Amino acid sequence: MKAYSVTVAVFALAFSLASASDPDPLQDFCVALKDYSDSKSAIFINGKFCKDPKLVKPEDFFFEGLNIPGNTDNKVGSNVTTVNVDTLPGLNTLGISLVRIDFAPYGENPPHTHPRGTEILVVLKGTLFVGFVTSNPENRLFTKTLNKGDVFVFPIGLIHFQLNVGKTNALAVSGLSSQNPGVITIADAVFGSNPPINPDVLTKAFQLDKNVVEDLQKKFGGHN
Repeated sequence: MKAYSVTVAVFALAFSLASASDPDPLQDFCVALKDYSDSKSAIFINGKFCKDPKLVKPEDFFFEGLNIPGNTDNKVGSNVTTVNVDTLPGLNTLGISLVRIDFAPYGENPPHTHPRGTEILVVLKGTLFVGFVTSNPENRLFTKTLNKGDVFVFPIGLIHFQLNVGKTNALAVSGLSSQNPGVITIADAVFGSNPPINPDVLTKAFQLDKNVVEDLQKKFGGHN
């Protein structure tokens, strides 16, 4: 009887953990409040206060300007225009978002991850070399050269990248399975953290000379 009770308890715990995810919406929408001064009469759901449904307007579900090219005049030659819950309040609790990615010739969207969302990308213009790396211990690299109209999927949480391999500008649009998928750019996070990670840690981790690590930290973080 004691063994049976333990077994039941273990299964109950397992099932409770398995269901510990964002629940499906129980209402038509839950528009996020931008001004928290109105939060006394609002409901807090999934990181955002929700606007009173009676005060919701069509503009809460609207975003304009995705047709405007992003400025790619930067060190990586790319620009990401994000449409998530912070820029489109009506996305709150709906579990989706969108980005436009502009690439200068040979521009790159550097290796990064989205900790809370899978990404599906479609090329609208140009030719992109894309890929992702699986988790340890295999660290398998999957790559593909994409042309206009091609689609590629980057699984949630995995390091991935896109590189424009053409001599002209390229354009892609991605959908993500989260209202706020987050982004961690690997080089920026590792070498540009604030405060900086102890150089001894990175020297050992990347098997680099300490001077190289410190130089990278200056480039990415601008720390003294």
